[in-house]
Amino acid sequence: MALIELRQLNKSYGSVIALRDLNLSVQEGCLFGFLGPNGAGKTTTLRILATLLSPDSGDVQVAGLNALENPRAVRRALGYVAQEVAIDKILTGRELMRLQGDLYHMLPRDRDARIADLVERLGMSDWIDRRCGTYSGGMRRRLDLATGLLHRPRLLVLDEPTVGLDIESRAAIWDLLRRLVSQGTSVLLSSHYLEEVEALADRMAIIDGGTVIAEGSPDDLKRRLGGDRVTLRVREFSDEDESQRVQQLLNGVEGVIQVVVNRAQGHSLNLVIENDAVVDRLRGRLADAEIPVFALAQSRPSLDDVYLQATGRTLMDAELAVAGQRDVKQERRQSM
Repeated sequence: MALIELRQLNKSYGSVIALRDLNLSVQEGCLFGFLGPNGAGKTTTLRILATLLSPDSGDVQVAGLNALENPRAVRRALGYVAQEVAIDKILTGRELMRLQGDLYHMLPRDRDARIADLVERLGMSDWIDRRCGTYSGGMRRRLDLATGLLHRPRLLVLDEPTVGLDIESRAAIWDLLRRLVSQGTSVLLSSHYLEEVEALADRMAIIDGGTVIAEGSPDDLKRRLGGDRVTLRVREFSDEDESQRVQQLLNGVEGVIQVVVNRAQGHSLNLVIENDAVVDRLRGRLADAEIPVFALAQSRPSLDDVYLQATGRTLMDAELAVAGQRDVKQERRQSM
């Protein structure tokens, strides 16, 4: 059964297009990973899903409810934990959870019993009655999860839940999410960490430029690539015509399934090959064409390869591009 159905979502902020005809379906009972670089449209999608934003056009169904027509019922069906949550530093964690329960109009007895249960399940007993201003990042994220789960939602929506956490805290959050899913809570998790989605997700979607470009289980998406990945670094191409010539040259090698020129690094080529014997053929073809090989690496397909195949760049390149755009905008503001 589909718990979430997003169809033809479009959203713009002035001249900036955040979502372009986005489609997404999430089945009940799974942990669904939403992978993409910063600026790809993940947060906008989740805010529309949580009824905090309205799309310019499109259809939003959550738990069989039309989120645009019945937002209050949808809010009861899901728990939303934003990327940055403002926590009152004076209140204790327990006081904050009581406040959240009151906002959901929970009966005091039910509220307090649910808080006691979550404190135990999420391992917060030692510090839940301390003021929130004393909490570490990992403690704050556990409290965020607890408040999102307080009203027993069918769906927990998490926007970048482990950003800024140390390795130990991240591992603890991962363990909590696995236990939640095993106990029947569906989870939609957005992330730009490849290893996080690969470790946790039953199914996933990759978003880029405001649209979903690939969807399936992590293993299925990698299997669709075929064989191993080979990364080649050759001389830097002088122009686009030369990069296309080398791409066509390698496409003609027996056993090469696909060749992608990394747009962020014009002298880097990424190939999918059938087997190890293809590597020697590649070296021979490049030697015959007098194109020197500066580096060659072979590996099993990863989610980054899936992203590369769909977009022509790695997820890291996409992150750097977004960061560069932010720097340019900041410089323009400072110069005004």
